[in-house]
Amino acid sequence: MLDSGLIPIIFMVAVAIVVLSIFFSFVPVMLWISALASGVRVGIITLVAMRLRRVIPSRIVNPLIKARKAGLELDTNQLESHYLAGGNVDRVVDALVAAQRADIPLGFERAAAIDLAGRDVLEAVQMSVNPKVIETPVVAAMAKDGIEVKAKAKVTVRANIDRLVGGAGEETIIARVGEGIVTTIGSSNSHKDVLENPDSISQTVLNKGLDAGTAFEILSIDIADVDVGKNIGAQLQTDQAEADKRIAQAKAEERRAMAVAQEQEMKARVVEMKAKVVEAEAQVPLALSEALRSGKLGVMDYYNLQNISADTQMRQAFGATGSKQKSDLPDQDQE
Repeated sequence: MLDSGLIPIIFMVAVAIVVLSIFFSFVPVMLWISALASGVRVGIITLVAMRLRRVIPSRIVNPLIKARKAGLELDTNQLESHYLAGGNVDRVVDALVAAQRADIPLGFERAAAIDLAGRDVLEAVQMSVNPKVIETPVVAAMAKDGIEVKAKAKVTVRANIDRLVGGAGEETIIARVGEGIVTTIGSSNSHKDVLENPDSISQTVLNKGLDAGTAFEILSIDIADVDVGKNIGAQLQTDQAEADKRIAQAKAEERRAMAVAQEQEMKARVVEMKAKVVEAEAQVPLALSEALRSGKLGVMDYYNLQNISADTQMRQAFGATGSKQKSDLPDQDQE
């Protein structure tokens, strides 16, 4: 069994260990020592105050050490305020160091504003030193002769740090270059002119000042590829001819339908006229009987009328028989 005198000592040692562990976990002593070794004067109270403000001390002290070693005059208040605003302190300090090495005028306030605007300030500084090549998608346009021309360009741009805040991005550059390509091809009299001199596209696009209002400065536009596409003019003419043919067919069908309707109408009128003739013929016997009754027509006159009618029917029968015999003669000759 343990001696009763050792129990208080063990308890005090345990309490001391717990207190020290809590102290060292809350107070970044090692970070303070690193800052002192690097020549950065940061007090323990300042580090504890960062903890109380829910700021990770290493996110402030380490970039501060990096800045001091690079010769930048920054303080903890600047870095901490940028961190609390949601910025990336380490990236801003790296951008300031890169700008100083490349002799690019860039202050902390400008770099912090670019970072808070959602831009990658370090990439912008690197792009100012090493320009970036943006490749546009294939842009198709039609020349005046109706031939389609497809072109693809490579745009060399350099970041304009003064216009990074509020300036348009790469999508705007690509859209404007595509518009310039379409304008140049569309104004060409022949697709051969574009194939012979593709530099005309670059000159037209550059003369338009397409980098205005953007975060970039266009250095050069190079046409990477030019191909001939479809004969759009001939295809449009073919489609127009097909449409005209269908219109003509529709109009012809309309005229045919009207002719058929008119023919049916004429047949109906013929039937109507025949009905009227039959109706008129039906009135003849009645008229004859009325004439005989009233004495306007005699009996001999009636018989003469009947003889004339019979003679007419006989002549018609003879004429029909003669025409039939004539139509049978070629058949007999063939036999």
